[in-house]
Amino acid sequence: MEQNKKFKLVSSKKTRHLLPNIITLGGVCLGISSIKFSIDGNFNLAVTLILLAAILDALDGRVARLIKGTSEFGKELDSLTDFVSFGIAPVLILYFWELNKYGKLGWAISLIYSVCCVLRLARFNLTKIDDQQSWKSNFFEGVPAPAGGILILTPLIYELTDLNLNLNVKIATPLLTVLIALLLVSKIPTLSLKKISISPKTTIFLLLLIGIIFISLLSYTFETLLIFSIFYLISIPISFLIYKKQQKRYDTKISDEDHEDIL
Repeated sequence: MEQNKKFKLVSSKKTRHLLPNIITLGGVCLGISSIKFSIDGNFNLAVTLILLAAILDALDGRVARLIKGTSEFGKELDSLTDFVSFGIAPVLILYFWELNKYGKLGWAISLIYSVCCVLRLARFNLTKIDDQQSWKSNFFEGVPAPAGGILILTPLIYELTDLNLNLNVKIATPLLTVLIALLLVSKIPTLSLKKISISPKTTIFLLLLIGIIFISLLSYTFETLLIFSIFYLISIPISFLIYKKQQKRYDTKISDEDHEDIL
């Protein structure tokens, strides 16, 4: 007797690839939806959707590695999603909010940011890290696209907070957008924290910190985002110093090993 063949939409060996890709597609839907809400003038919801897209972007890769569902298709899909959600959507939100007031210059700034973002993503896909320099895995080359997408929204995020500091942040919008665009394509090392080892004793404190962050985002969404943006900008020179320190340590180690081989 012939065995009844069960209908399978996806091969059982490939089903583990579905979940991270579904998360990635969810991110691109959020990014596109944020553009729609910005056109409607609902900037509050538009920024919130970009935040959710960034959270999904942080999750999809980790979920893929956790369930061993990484694939070349997923890598390419993730880059395309990042370009839509963080290379196009945030700058269009800014354009409909403020940059359109600058006419052709505002549109040119929007294009500059998007071009820099796609160049950054293309370079990221081609980046290969030598096994002997695994410490570099804890650093990005330039500001990552999700961080850049949120950083350029900082003036709008400030406007959406309940803070009354009498600051005219709108005037800084074009300059900040160009600055972040340049940071995207720069080779300045920024922390990625992909392979930071955590002691079991500190796990409870890490979970507590994550809980506090989520509570803050739920209760004071834009104030928390503003604080994160400021701290991230401050962390860039710190990341550079840490990178140079680790590189110097690595170069010293290699030099010592070469010296031993000669002897």
